[in-house]
Amino acid sequence: MSAKAPPSQSHGPSKDETTAVLRRLLLSDGRTHWKGYALAFVFMGLMAACTALLAYLMRDAVNAIFVTPTPQAVWTVSIAVMVLSIVKGASAYGQSITMARVGNRIVADNQKRAFDQILMQDAGYFARHHTAEITSRFSAGANGARGSLDLVITSLGRDLLSLVMLATVAIVQDPFLAVIALVVMPTAVVGTRKLIKKTKTLFTSGFRSGVQLSSIAMEAFQGIRTVKAYTLEPVMRERTHKFIDDVEANSNRLVRTQAKSSPLMETLGGLAIGGVVLYAGYNVIELGRSPGQFFSVLTALLLAYEPAKRLARVHVELASHVMGARMLFELLDAPSPDRDVPGVPALPRPRGRVEFREVVFGYRPGESVLRGLDFVAEPGQTTALVGQSGGGKSTIINLIERFYDPQGGAVLIDGIDSRSVTRTSVRANAALVSQDVYLFSGTVKDNIGFGRPGASDEEIVAAARAAHAHDFIMGFENGYDTPVGEHGAQLSGGQRQRIAIARAFLKNAPILLLDEATAALDSESEAEVQKALNVLQHQRTTIVIAHRLQTVVRADKICVVEHGRVVESGTHDELIARRGRYYGFYYAQFAHEQQEGAEGARSGVPAEPVDNPGPTDGERLRA
Repeated sequence: MSAKAPPSQSHGPSKDETTAVLRRLLLSDGRTHWKGYALAFVFMGLMAACTALLAYLMRDAVNAIFVTPTPQAVWTVSIAVMVLSIVKGASAYGQSITMARVGNRIVADNQKRAFDQILMQDAGYFARHHTAEITSRFSAGANGARGSLDLVITSLGRDLLSLVMLATVAIVQDPFLAVIALVVMPTAVVGTRKLIKKTKTLFTSGFRSGVQLSSIAMEAFQGIRTVKAYTLEPVMRERTHKFIDDVEANSNRLVRTQAKSSPLMETLGGLAIGGVVLYAGYNVIELGRSPGQFFSVLTALLLAYEPAKRLARVHVELASHVMGARMLFELLDAPSPDRDVPGVPALPRPRGRVEFREVVFGYRPGESVLRGLDFVAEPGQTTALVGQSGGGKSTIINLIERFYDPQGGAVLIDGIDSRSVTRTSVRANAALVSQDVYLFSGTVKDNIGFGRPGASDEEIVAAARAAHAHDFIMGFENGYDTPVGEHGAQLSGGQRQRIAIARAFLKNAPILLLDEATAALDSESEAEVQKALNVLQHQRTTIVIAHRLQTVVRADKICVVEHGRVVESGTHDELIARRGRYYGFYYAQFAHEQQEGAEGARSGVPAEPVDNPGPTDGERLRA
């Protein structure tokens, strides 16, 4: 998908593209489910045959009742009509069930393929595409594939067969009516061709408007706290209503365009039937032909009207389905940058030595974030990354996790270039705890268990105990089976953080990555979380990102990252003695906290002591 135009720049497919999409659908999903479609085709053939025979029997029915009435003939025709109707009804049921089962399987298969393909995209893909667009393509693509095949199969098996058989009945009764069949259908098809291009354009516009609407609504729901805090309800209401109006207007235009084929068929069908009535009436009145023949021909034409109308507009309806299928193929054909190349070895269980060697990286061309960055995190030690925002600290975490790969230099784990081993094995040996904890829908036990799928209940409880989470979990009415809500909305920040730490405990990876893990917590929650982190860091290679320098004063090594480089490194005491950048950061924060403490004293609010930041703060960080 990344190689294709975004929806805002996409246009309807050309005739060749439509043919190519249909050919691919028939060769993939159609070939896979050919048995189901063949059975449905048999049912539709029976329906068409029964419809044609019913029209043919109208001659005998009319003649048996009005021309040469005999009870035996009436009974024979009546029973034949009943039998044909029963067979047609059973066939319609069988066709409907078969098509539905095949269609549902196609949607399910394509959604699985699309979801797997989305999972194999790198982090940059999700930065470039809004979640609403991804989910819309995921849904519209699978349903477009089903709709395209359903429309083609039903048009051929139900409508075309019915039309051919009914036309055959009419021609057998009177060959002159073949002229009407040959004139009406081509005229109707030519008349609807102009509508196809407009339908494609409107569908593309509608998809774009739908994505924008989903995006705005999703952002409003997910950011509801901000919306309410800034009283943005009127603004969000106005924005969302505008897109709703756009979607409605586009949908109305699409309906009008698709409906224009009906008046054409109504007119042509009326002219054809009027001509048949005139011609047949002349034959019955002037030439003395039987009225049964007239009624049989008229019935055939009336029954052929609906399938003829559907066939005339099939291209118009197919356009929107093909657009959806094309979106699916764009997604499936996109590169999978996060998929490991077959044959690449896995990373052996590492000791945990992480080295950045002359690493260069940027999220956008010409805008480097890391510029020849060098540093080493030794096994069993804590390495802290500090510095101003935008210096590249979080990017370092992203590269260790192989969310991105460096554009220059190398990230080494125990001396092995991380790009030379599988991404899965690299990530399996690193545990990430960030400020923005993501909890999935489900229970507390489910979310801790994601740290190591398949872990036993005892192991999950042990991880929660180690993370100082067991007590508050057992305080819930349902304990570990308590739902966490969307994104963990039913838990406090400290509770979410400790569940994330329990998840990291359960993973038991040799490399621990802490990205501002306590930044958003109050003092009491931070103290509890810090106790859990102290235990988790034991005998692991720990890389910590922190803006609050007091939380890293006891780290084994502190690296100051500025403008994509490590400008100085050492222990807290060494860097303070050096009086460089770290010294400036630390005492700027120290002075700020002293000022906050003084203001708190003047307002009668006691402040935390900050005049002895050494041992006291160190005890908060490490056991």
